[in-house]
Amino acid sequence: MLDMIAVLIQSTVAAASEKTDVASVADAAVRVWLTTRSMILIAVILIALGIASLVGFLLARRETMGVDSALVARFNQKLRVWWLMLAIFVVGFLLQRIGVVVLFGLVSFWALREFITMTPTRRGDHRTLFWVFFFFTPLQYILIAFGSRPPSFVPQNDYYGLYSIMIPVYASLFIPARAAIAGDYKRFLERSAKIQAGLLICVYALSYAPALLDLDLVRTGGEPWTGSNVSLLIFLVVVAQLASVLERGWSKLAGRHVIAEKINGSRTWEGVLGSMVTTGLIAASLYWATPFYPWEAGVLAAVVTVMACGGAMTMSAIKRDRGVTDTGTLVQGHAGVLDQIDCVCFAAPVFYHLTRYFFSA
Repeated sequence: MLDMIAVLIQSTVAAASEKTDVASVADAAVRVWLTTRSMILIAVILIALGIASLVGFLLARRETMGVDSALVARFNQKLRVWWLMLAIFVVGFLLQRIGVVVLFGLVSFWALREFITMTPTRRGDHRTLFWVFFFFTPLQYILIAFGSRPPSFVPQNDYYGLYSIMIPVYASLFIPARAAIAGDYKRFLERSAKIQAGLLICVYALSYAPALLDLDLVRTGGEPWTGSNVSLLIFLVVVAQLASVLERGWSKLAGRHVIAEKINGSRTWEGVLGSMVTTGLIAASLYWATPFYPWEAGVLAAVVTVMACGGAMTMSAIKRDRGVTDTGTLVQGHAGVLDQIDCVCFAAPVFYHLTRYFFSA
């Protein structure tokens, strides 16, 4: 009998030790932030931006090369925006996951400010906007920060179930109810819908970008991926930005059929198709920084391209409706924050859910 008890105790201790070892391995995996591949990816981006900046400088100096000066100026302005975005991202990465979440939260706050400023509001909307800016926006990113591994002082749950419905359900119901309490019924539906759309695009959709950092990623077949989720976030932002630029380039070079002339006369179906192919090829060449195989990276990049172009068209329609050219002035002569991230806003939730469904444990 005593022998049986001793064996039982030993097996219990061994099982507990095994669980501790597994937990330690899992915790060690969670603590991995920047891997060698992540740093190589950042270095590739730095080199590419450096070469592009040199080309832009030479084109600006040599006016006799026959290149449209306005096109060169826009190219150099875009490069300045990318350098600024890269610098901000690097600062966020140095502060690790919480720093990146806070960074995207600030970007969402600024983009939402531009969105609301672009469209007129009434006095009755001010209290509703207070709740939108100072309650729902930070709450969304707090829930993103909790993720599936919340700190010990909060209930231990996977907060995906809450941040995935917080704004589409609870905030969308709260906004018209709070606006109604203000007692202003003029253009009530239009005003409520405008605030809901701004919160959905600028905060909810964009928040899925830092949410990528919380996924436990696997490769096709279930093999655990040992890379850093930072690489996946960089991959999404780079692909979305490239998709937007390449779509404009292909539209200018081979565009014949305009998508919606009254919305944006420079965007064509040929541009979208050309961007899908070229962005997909570039993404496939960067597969080593992601849990995807080359063809998977290419397909996801094509999806991101479609969503990025959809985001650009949506913002063009909103700006045409409001009679403005740009949403703000992030860089002199080159639009605002929302103009720079509309492609990421529309691509982030789709990319996140595809990755979560097919490449998450």
